[in-house]
Amino acid sequence: MSNSTVRATSRDTVLIVGFGDIGARVARALSPTHRVIALVRNKDGESHARSCGAEPLFGDLDHVTSLLPLASMASTVFHFAPPPDRGLIDTRTANLIAALGGAATRRQCIYISTTGVYGDCQGWWVDESTPVNPQSERATRRHDAEAALTGWASAARVALVILRSPGIYAENRLPLARLRAGTPAIIAAEDAWSNHIHADDLAGAALAAMSRSLVGENTQGCATVFNIVDDRPLKMGDYFDLVADHFGMARPPRISRHEAEMQMSRASLSFMRESRRLRNDRMKKDLGLSLQHPTVEEFLTSLNR
Repeated sequence: MSNSTVRATSRDTVLIVGFGDIGARVARALSPTHRVIALVRNKDGESHARSCGAEPLFGDLDHVTSLLPLASMASTVFHFAPPPDRGLIDTRTANLIAALGGAATRRQCIYISTTGVYGDCQGWWVDESTPVNPQSERATRRHDAEAALTGWASAARVALVILRSPGIYAENRLPLARLRAGTPAIIAAEDAWSNHIHADDLAGAALAAMSRSLVGENTQGCATVFNIVDDRPLKMGDYFDLVADHFGMARPPRISRHEAEMQMSRASLSFMRESRRLRNDRMKKDLGLSLQHPTVEEFLTSLNR
């Protein structure tokens, strides 16, 4: 499909950048009432976008010239794309900002970041006022994206909402392959706290953030941050045990943190080295979000209905 076939912009047009699982859920919710444009890189992405009620627009966040049509495309931008796999800078977000510029048609941007920007909090409770302290390259890239978007939004007078999300799960996003492989978890005494959110609730938070900006509760040029997490933090091993028990699988073996350092991949260890419990009071109060799946346990129970 040629990008020239995309229709002219309107105030009810939304652009989804990073058209994965969450983008598809948002598109299906908005397509009956809005024109939804999805940035895609290939024919598979084109077919997926159309199946979700979105118009595909070809572009690649790693090549800024391919993004030039985005400048006056939509009044709302959902930025769900992950950073590159390496480095400390999110060059993809930088390219997106360069393409979007300061077009007057744009009024709001919703960005999904990560709660990893808080770093290791040694199991303490964290809210949006907690200073960021990214300790992995992955989290540093996300923090770079947040800072770049905040600067752009201030200069372009765009209402920016940052949704910090932890581990996303859904029926098709459970650690079943890890359990089948028998990948170890950390012994309870040394285990880290983790936080979760169901994909439907994260998509719901993005939609709520859009509505919140539209009614003018968010001052243009300011970034508003929300932790998007469910109601019950879990130790990582306990999460794996819950899923294993539900599907009648063997629970993962437990090893010490010292043993894990010698046996596990660097990527897996980066998650296990950070422990925090996230509060979601602001999400509920200011976004008015009522969780469809308040806990992992309730979600797993719902699968039997």
